[in-house]
Amino acid sequence: MSATDAPTADERILRTSPLRKLLGRPELGSVVGAIAVFVFFALAADSFLRAASLSTVLYASSTIGIMAVPVALLMIGGEFDLSAGVMVTSSALISSMFSYQMTANVWVGVGVSLLVTLAVGAFNGFMLTRTKLPSFIITLGTFLMLTGMNLGFTKLIDGTVSTKTIADMEGFPSARDVFASTITVGGVGFKITIVWWLALVAVASWILLRTRAGNWIFAVGGNQDAARAVGVPVAKTKIGLYMGVAFGAWIAGQHLLFSYDVVQSGEGVGNELIYIIAAVIGGCLITGGYGSAVGSAVGAFIFGMTSKGIVFAEWNPDWFKFFLGAMLLLATLLNAWVRKRAEATK
Repeated sequence: MSATDAPTADERILRTSPLRKLLGRPELGSVVGAIAVFVFFALAADSFLRAASLSTVLYASSTIGIMAVPVALLMIGGEFDLSAGVMVTSSALISSMFSYQMTANVWVGVGVSLLVTLAVGAFNGFMLTRTKLPSFIITLGTFLMLTGMNLGFTKLIDGTVSTKTIADMEGFPSARDVFASTITVGGVGFKITIVWWLALVAVASWILLRTRAGNWIFAVGGNQDAARAVGVPVAKTKIGLYMGVAFGAWIAGQHLLFSYDVVQSGEGVGNELIYIIAAVIGGCLITGGYGSAVGSAVGAFIFGMTSKGIVFAEWNPDWFKFFLGAMLLLATLLNAWVRKRAEATK
């Protein structure tokens, strides 16, 4: 047998180099960006590296990250949810108004809010899979309906644009401990939303990387017709992803309620774009089929560092949106470059 006839090694058993693995990670670009933003504000703001300041940054990151994680999974599955921002407010309003009007333990309102919020997520997924309309249209319609319902029901029931206080009701202290308490570590207070955020990142990463459902999410985001052809339950997967966004909205909504006691019915509008931006900065592709939960967490962390770093540096906060837009463009370009490099090394 000549040298040219020698069998080649099976690609499936070839070892992947650490560099190739690193370049293949969706969150690589966002990690590089996060390091650059951290160093920048550490040099620009003397107070940025203080423990209390980092706690504030983590809190700001967590309030976005709680929603960015399920939104990232939904984007990996190839869809969007423009109702995510107002759904957070809806969740808080339902808990507050149901508890107050029924004079029930606030935990009853929390439970009812969970059921209703999940139903809204299921509605989004069901309408998407049944009508075959783009998720942009479906969730834009839900966004408008929820925005009107939030304002309309609050005025109808409470007579104003904000809810009544429920701070004196039974169950409020324990609910506040679960959703809005502060944990002291080394003399520095950390909001419990940071724990919720990290827990969601861990669970979402496990789902994506270690379960059959994770394979389904990547499959429907990459090519749903091909996924359906090999037996992937496309409709159930997408409905589940929308319910995941709803679950994140429920957690964020309860934090909003039990942090401030009352809820303004007009809050949340525009936040859905911030969640999507965090996911995109973290490496999720607009076209679906690519991304990670860890990347969304890094994207949220970049958001937190920027929003609070500008304050610590005593700059005009009007520039925040400019920096956010610039980071979005730079992160998208960097992510595209990293992905091309990863594909070139295969």
